[in-house]
Parts: sequence; C-alpha cells; structure tokens
Amino acid sequence: MLTISRLAAYAGVTVRAVRHYHQVGLLPEPERDRSGYRTYDAAAVVRLIRIRALADAGVPLARVQELLDAGPEKFAGGVQEIDKDLRAEIRRLQDTRRRLARLAAGEHLALPQSVVDYLDRLRGLGVGERYIELERDAWIMIAAQVPHLIDSVIAQKHEELDDPDMVRLYSFFTGELDWSAGDPRIVEVADILERLMTRAVEAGEAGTDGFDDQFVALMDSTMLESAPGAELVLAILQERGWRGWTRVERVTTDRLGTEPPPPGGDALT
Repeated sequence: MLTISRLAAYAGVTVRAVRHYHQVGLLPEPERDRSGYRTYDAAAVVRLIRIRALADAGVPLARVQELLDAGPEKFAGGVQEIDKDLRAEIRRLQDTRRRLARLAAGEHLALPQSVVDYLDRLRGLGVGERYIELERDAWIMIAAQVPHLIDSVIAQKHEELDDPDMVRLYSFFTGELDWSAGDPRIVEVADILERLMTRAVEAGEAGTDGFDDQFVALMDSTMLESAPGAELVLAILQERGWRGWTRVERVTTDRLGTEPPPPGGDALT
C-alpha cells in the first residue's frame, strides 16, 4: 500500500494535484489505515498516470472523466472533438495576437483596415499628423455608428482623392491648423469646399448620412475645437448659402435663383 506522497511520486504529480483530483472526482478516495491516512494501490497509480497524460495533452479536466471511462471508439471520438475545440481556440488566440499586433501601431485601435489604409494614403499626400489625428478620431466614431457601411464609405473617399480639388484641399493640412482670420488659405479652402459640394449636389451624390443630429453636432464641435480655422471657413460658406461641416446642406437659393438642392454629403469625413 502506498501513501499519498509515494503515489504522487510514482505518477509524476504533486500531492496537491492528487488532492485536487480527489476533490473534482477524478480519483476516487481510497480507504484509510488505522491512523486515518489514505492508502493507495497500483490501480490508483495507473489511473493517476492516465489523468496526468490526458491533462498534459490539453484535455480539460471536465472531459477527463469521460475519456477515462470510455471504450476505444468513444475515446477516439472524444479526442477528435477535443481536438476540434482546441483548433478553434488556437484560431481565436491567433486572431487575438493579430489584433494586439495591430493595436501596437496605435492607429488600428477601433479602426477597420480600410480606414487605416485611407489614412496612410493621406500621409502619402503630405497631410500632417495633427490633421491625421483629427480624421482618425472622426473615423473611429463613424465606424462605431455604421460599421456595416464603413468600407463602402472609405471606397468613396478614395475615389474623391482622384479629384484635383480634393488633393488641393488636403495640401492645406500639412502643418499647423491654427489659422488666423487674415490667412489667405481660409478663403481658398472655402472656395474648394464650395466647388466640391456643388458638384456633389449636381451629380446627385448628396443624401442622408444615417447619423442623428446629436452625433452630427458632436462631430462638428470636435472639428471646430481642434481646428479654429474651420470656424472661419464655415462662416464664409454660410454667407454663400451652405451650412454644416459633417453634414453639409444648401440653405438658400443659388445664384441663379433656382430652388435649393437637397442636403449635401460630408465635407472632409
């Protein structure tokens, strides 16, 4: 007869592990000697070794009992099922590692790859990091609101970058954004935005953005607080009959006296 310490040594586990297997019901409690100590036989050694082998192979303890008592066919089926679960867990962990690697770049936090690629394209145009950060934060909020639409929206933004006016517009955002009232860039930016918005309306590309008014107000206020020059640009556009930054709208009749067209699309985001 064996003591618990000798049993543990023969099976290659710790005494603590033996006691745990008793608690979870994997290893039956043995008889005790006159002094109250547990005593084990060879069958206990064999069972404990089998428990250890299954646990070391990655079998969850909750499934060990099932496999210990299974016949050859059921045992093989159980192992295959566990292997399937493990492969699914491996894929999940690999995906988690990929996400962590992307998060290390900072910009990938809460952003789909399509937006990250778009921001990289803006960098290629020479857009400064301060403005990139503004767009990044805006896209994080937009992607959370319309995750099912974000890739198509970004595809449209890439098409817009084929427009020389849009490229010219982004060329103004290579440095600081603290423009003063007398900065000539303010008027030129307003001119470009008006041309872009007019063409969007004429092409029938204007429409609803899917955002509620509170979200639009939040987006607008974020831009105005971060880039004081934006407020000056909006003042000029409002004088010309345009309103809004995230959701651009025509609010007066145009210069030919026709009725105002329907609401426009986004200005920069």
